[in-house]
Amino acid sequence: MKRKNTNVPVKILVASATILIAVILIIVLASNHFLSNKTTAASANPTGTEGSDKNAKEKKKSPEEEKAEKKAELLQKADLLAAGYDYDGAIAALQTFDGYASDTDITGKIASYEQIKGTLVAFPVEKVTHIFYHSLIVDPSKAFANHETNKAAQGMNQWMTTVEEFNKITQDMYDEGYVLVSIHDLVKEQKNADGSVSMEKGTIMLPPGKKAFVLSQDDLSYYHSYTGYGIASKLIVDENGKPVNEYYDASGKLLTGAYDVVPLLDKFIEEHPDATYHGARGIIALTGYNGVLGYRTDESYKTQPADLNADKKQWLKDNPDFDLDKERADAKKVADAMKAEGWEFASHTWGHLHIDKVSLESLKTDSNKWKDNVQPIVGNTDVIIFAFGADLGGAGNYNESDAKVALMESMGFRIFCNVDGNPTAGPHFASHYMRMPRRNLDGYRIYMNSIGQEHNLSDLFDANQVLDKKRPPVKPLT
Repeated sequence: MKRKNTNVPVKILVASATILIAVILIIVLASNHFLSNKTTAASANPTGTEGSDKNAKEKKKSPEEEKAEKKAELLQKADLLAAGYDYDGAIAALQTFDGYASDTDITGKIASYEQIKGTLVAFPVEKVTHIFYHSLIVDPSKAFANHETNKAAQGMNQWMTTVEEFNKITQDMYDEGYVLVSIHDLVKEQKNADGSVSMEKGTIMLPPGKKAFVLSQDDLSYYHSYTGYGIASKLIVDENGKPVNEYYDASGKLLTGAYDVVPLLDKFIEEHPDATYHGARGIIALTGYNGVLGYRTDESYKTQPADLNADKKQWLKDNPDFDLDKERADAKKVADAMKAEGWEFASHTWGHLHIDKVSLESLKTDSNKWKDNVQPIVGNTDVIIFAFGADLGGAGNYNESDAKVALMESMGFRIFCNVDGNPTAGPHFASHYMRMPRRNLDGYRIYMNSIGQEHNLSDLFDANQVLDKKRPPVKPLT
């Protein structure tokens, strides 16, 4: 019987071996890939916690490095305070450094501040001058257009200062040694045992040759009547928390930046910290009938009474999404940012009233409107800046029996400001109030000084050099 062949053919064995080797190779490669990825991931995040790779790369600061960093920050802060003549504040800041007494850098700084402080002299507060502006003109070609026949343009020419003029005045006064102070630096309020308030002269210590001045700005509401005259439209808070303007240029494009007194002065002080005393800024005098700071915050925009004027009606028509609460919240945000920079607020009466001519009842109504519509946004103030440059009565002390004086005092006002172009006119101090005259640096005053018709600005600047050449001749007041 023939034996059956059981041997597997060589070709089959070779093919099987090839397949087996290929499978093993695939498994090995896959394993290597997995291990490689796992190793990379573990290296990138060794603890398995998100963000730990960043922490691993960042070198932790040693206590010595942290202390050195804090020291550098304090030295920088102290230098800024000292630049604004606040040497006590600068020294106090440095003394918060742990172990400052044994640090030669800090003790050396303190010694230098003490030495400079010893050279300061008291500036006579009765000689402090007070200048003021209205909203600034950004585009004179729009503000003064058709000024021969347009009464609004004539008003712009009379009462407004241009951005160019303002910047020149600011620089010139700085070069002349003027230092901006707060109006509250001039007085110290003392509360008496019976609850009454006494006003005493304050103390302003400056280097010899420096001269103190106060600055204010009226009507910072960006009235409807300003629209189309080349003036900013409102104040807003930028991404850094600073107050800046919105302004529509000639083409209608919305721009954001420094286009009025507040941000322009803030910018100048940032570049010249010695232009201000202890970080002082100016006073913003506000009415309320068109809102404040460019926001329509008055309740009349919501209640729309029968006597609502045409400007308000048109604005409401153009802004159908108006929300009074939002307007007030946005305005307060700006006011808070301004106060953080050192700006102060004053009443200008809600309706821009001539306080010496209006009836007592009208003044009471107006005062309540200011209290209800403006005070919640800007906070309490003891300063009132009279509209039209008016005053309560004549020169000298206020008549205590005058019902208007009593009303103003009942609202908490202790500092009263009128207008007087006399360069030598200074504040008047009484037992429980201070009255301070202001000097208008407007188109009329600058122009009249530039042509020699008046001579009451030369102590501040040269009107010929300041006058904006785009300003047309200003007609004398009638």
